[in-house]
Amino acid sequence: MASWFLGAWTLPVTNDFARPTHLRDTVAVLTEATLLEALEAVKDPDLGQSIVKMGMIREIAISDGGAKLAFTCELTTPACPLREQIEKDIRGVIGAKFPEVKQLDLKMTGKVRTAGAVSAGGENLAPQLKNVIMVGGGKGGVGKSTLAVNLAYALKRLGARTSLLDLDIYAPALPELIGLHKKPNLQGQDKIQPHVHRGMEVMSMGFLVDRKQPMLWRGPVVAGIVAQFLRDVLWSEADYLVVDLPPGNTDVPLTLAQSCAASGAVVVVTPQTLSHVQAVRVRPLYDQLRVPVLGVIANMSGWSENGAARPLFPDGGLAALVESLGVPLLAELPFAPDLAQACERGEILVEARPDSDLAKTLILAAERLAAQVSVRSLEREKSQAAAAPSPGVA
Repeated sequence: MASWFLGAWTLPVTNDFARPTHLRDTVAVLTEATLLEALEAVKDPDLGQSIVKMGMIREIAISDGGAKLAFTCELTTPACPLREQIEKDIRGVIGAKFPEVKQLDLKMTGKVRTAGAVSAGGENLAPQLKNVIMVGGGKGGVGKSTLAVNLAYALKRLGARTSLLDLDIYAPALPELIGLHKKPNLQGQDKIQPHVHRGMEVMSMGFLVDRKQPMLWRGPVVAGIVAQFLRDVLWSEADYLVVDLPPGNTDVPLTLAQSCAASGAVVVVTPQTLSHVQAVRVRPLYDQLRVPVLGVIANMSGWSENGAARPLFPDGGLAALVESLGVPLLAELPFAPDLAQACERGEILVEARPDSDLAKTLILAAERLAAQVSVRSLEREKSQAAAAPSPGVA
């Protein structure tokens, strides 16, 4: 730094007037306290909360008189859709507030929090599964099984520990969708080891029965099967368990909500009135079970012909449906022969062709889904804090 010598006074020459006006006179001496104070301005856009207040800043190390700075920003999920924006905001604050930092080692990680509250039945048969996400629809044929598989594997690709459970015990589709047809191993007399397929634990009734065997279940039996899939399958710890539900309002979602701390549900529809009517009927079910609806995915919304978009179904009012449900639209997917062909081959599109446009849309839907789970987690934490007794109050 140059200086002008005027008698006994030494005046430093800085480049302050070369910096934007709103950043002048805002520099501070770098300490852990001033760093955290500066980063208060950075918020998670989905959650609307400061990353400092949410405890995301960890492992701060300052060395070489402030020239070197290292710390970790632990987001609420590895699948955070705004990770790059948050990192950009952090680096912008460091550059503006602490110009002496010449080397910044910023690690962006993610740790999933639990969004599920106490189950509707007051029981949690699988506490090692942080967030149980139901994927369902009011009617069959909307593609929910295909989307459940691809959402689960998209979450895994994004770095989250994810497992997949096919609970359509009437017509299990998972064995066909992933090309896996073998019985799981038993552990002892009453425990089942889930299959590990492409790095993910998966389970389905289809692995346990013959492919030609019809499946007819009475209500009490259904409740027992659902409980067994949670309690007697040796699931490892996971950030997300994605559950493919049977169509409609059955005993399966009821028992599931009573047996675990469900974080939310995704409603899959096609852009036609019949599908939307059934989706509206599903919403009160989730409300009664205290399972929040995390979003809607519109499947088979149309296709492209000679560069022009063509509808596959008459417009059933998708925008009105999403507005009436009061939830975000996670994705609007076209009718895609490539996806149908991948299913026929037992391939998972987000794994087989992750760079395709459709796979990118599915991965984006998984990111948005993870963000909604994080929002619910924050709401749950706020609710618990508000309900906790004040210090010193008996």
